[in-house]
Amino acid sequence: MLKAEGLTHYFGGLCAVSNFNLDLQPYELMGIIGPNGAGKTTIFNLITGVYKASKGSIMLDGVELVGRTPNQITSLGIARTFQNIRLFKDLSVLDNVRIANYSQTNYNPFEAMFHIGRYKSEEERITNHSMDLLAVFKLDSYADEKARNLPYGSQRRLEIARALATNPRVLLLDEPAAGMNPNEIEALMEFIRWIRKEFNLTIILIEHQMRLVMGICERLKVLDFGATLAEGLPHDIQNNPKVLEAYLGEGGDL
Repeated sequence: MLKAEGLTHYFGGLCAVSNFNLDLQPYELMGIIGPNGAGKTTIFNLITGVYKASKGSIMLDGVELVGRTPNQITSLGIARTFQNIRLFKDLSVLDNVRIANYSQTNYNPFEAMFHIGRYKSEEERITNHSMDLLAVFKLDSYADEKARNLPYGSQRRLEIARALATNPRVLLLDEPAAGMNPNEIEALMEFIRWIRKEFNLTIILIEHQMRLVMGICERLKVLDFGATLAEGLPHDIQNNPKVLEAYLGEGGDL
């Protein structure tokens, strides 16, 4: 479904990602792990068009993504969340989700300017779709609240709801467990499993919380200094000497 071949990216003379390869199957839940600075988020930025790869190819169902803009890639079916929550914090919870729908509107600028033609029916559809998503995530009662006033965990759910408003086939989650306690991580594991089933998603997860990674990912890729250090089943990765050394030094245990 999503395939990367020879993906390489430089920042000046620094190679942030080197010869990265990926072959993601439909409905798979895959994890990318590695120490800080390993290049994990850079890969998400390459897939979503924030950066243009220096070398290599990224294909979604045979369509080349390298060179496309982020909004074009979103319209093709890839959505993401961020390590640091990036909501429109002074907008309402509802408007945060409504905004994500505008890549799929069916009215033109003239109709929008004068509120004619398809504008009203489309705006009603967008609002209803957004409220339905908020209800699924148990956020509909906060629809008129400013996003900044939500608790941290609810802001995380809102960011995922906003990503799903674009109707993606592939969802990229960048450290969704950041700042969560053990009980919240347990709930997040069930939540990720649920959204994959409910929305028929293929998911790539970046995470440092090994409890989460080992608990839900079906396959892992490990990066270190931009290069792939290991790939395989969670149990195999957990006992890989090279991975243990990269994370903890010799003699460590994940």
